[in-house]
Amino acid sequence: MPETGFHFASPWWLLGLLLIFPVGAWLRRSQVYGHIARLNRYAEAHLLPHLTGSRELDSGERWKKFRHWALLWAALVFAMAGPRWDFTEIQLYTPGADLVILLDISRSMEVADVQPSRMARARQEIEDLINNNRGVRVGLIAFASVAHVITPITEDGQTIRTMLPSISSDLVRLQGSRLRQALERAATLLAGQPKDSQHSILLISDGDFVEPDLDQAVQSLSTAGVRLHVLGIGTPGGGPVPGHSGRFLLDSRRQPVESRLEESRLKHLAALGNGAYIAADFRDDDTTRILQLAAEGGQAKAADDEQARVWNERFYWLLFPAMLAILPAFRRYRTLVPGEHG
Repeated sequence: MPETGFHFASPWWLLGLLLIFPVGAWLRRSQVYGHIARLNRYAEAHLLPHLTGSRELDSGERWKKFRHWALLWAALVFAMAGPRWDFTEIQLYTPGADLVILLDISRSMEVADVQPSRMARARQEIEDLINNNRGVRVGLIAFASVAHVITPITEDGQTIRTMLPSISSDLVRLQGSRLRQALERAATLLAGQPKDSQHSILLISDGDFVEPDLDQAVQSLSTAGVRLHVLGIGTPGGGPVPGHSGRFLLDSRRQPVESRLEESRLKHLAALGNGAYIAADFRDDDTTRILQLAAEGGQAKAADDEQARVWNERFYWLLFPAMLAILPAFRRYRTLVPGEHG
């Protein structure tokens, strides 16, 4: 059960109070303060303060100093324990926007017309998006001939960030880009999210695919209120497609297969999906824009009957007086041990 009244955030610190008792017992039995008596054999009593830089403390003074430092230690221990007695109730909110990323992992995404490759650049774009995200739930699907759900829609961006390095075209053996299947998987994930939140899909691809009935699939999503945004990866000049063996893929004429950014195709899909087409670059502007588009119309909702109790920390009520009590000791130390002067 949560605490409702006075309590300590870290009560184990209170064990430090037990140190006061052994120190008091040691002080009672110690012979430290008797060293002056032993020195009387070597000098007159009235000269000892000048020789030792101190004077002998009587029993009352000793225990007065002990009480001073014991109270100071107790104040510090209580401060470290974190006393609390009041709190503030904060309403919890759930993000009002959901975004599913569709990452094309076909062999054409290994083309190196952007450095180090389209795939590496796409992974970096996703990481930038996760780093800049402030309140959009995100899921990730990788697709080629088959669509794979890498992570479901989640608020935990670290999960996606952890999975990114292992995503490559080597995950699939049967090549191709079946975007329609990936769109269907994304729609299934979005269907499990609150219906009053903004639903969006982000396609990250070079557009090097041809699939029948793709327009109808995108229009159906748009009719259902799901927007399709597209992030284009690659260059219009393109480059040869590398194979699994490290050599370039060859066509029927034994020539390297070329792949280029099909920007017009991607822009067409974004327009059908009531979304935006954005060309990837090395700045954060593209991912920032995507997050803005994904959050449009999706307001954060108050979670039903969900509130967080934030305790008001009051340790400084004890810490400040304790620090003030220490200052005279520093002043005496500076008097006894003067600093060096240049």
